Amino acid sequence: MSMLEVRAHESPRAEDLVPAAALFHGLSDPTRLSILQHLTLGEHRVRDLTDHLGLAQSTVSAHLACLRDCGLVTSRPQGRASMFSLTTAPELLAVLGAAEKLLAVNGYVVALCPNYGVGTTGNPDPADLKTHRKDESDQ
Repeated sequence: MSMLEVRAHESPRAEDLVPAAALFHGLSDPTRLSILQHLTLGEHRVRDLTDHLGLAQSTVSAHLACLRDCGLVTSRPQGRASMFSLTTAPELLAVLGAAEKLLAVNGYVVALCPNYGVGTTGNPDPADLKTHRKDESDQ
């Protein structure tokens, strides 16, 4: 049973979920998701990605470094360039596909999340988390 699967007899400890949270942080940027999506088509040079995304080389390189540090992409030298590719394409495609299904089911309501939705920045501390809903204890 994986650390993310719900267990009827026990709750996972927060520290056991840290690697999963780190993975989701690595996937939390639209530019990184665009890079990953483009890499599903095959290997690409940084130049290919900058042309496709319309971003500065330094921006694409920084995001690729993050994705490499997260273990999601790898690179190999080809002449003076580096060719980037997905490290585990089937598993990553499964995660991204599951995310698309979840977004379709919940009507993209996550975009309205006051903590992580459209227009928000950063990662709030638990004490600073906001809600749209009135807590029953507030009524």
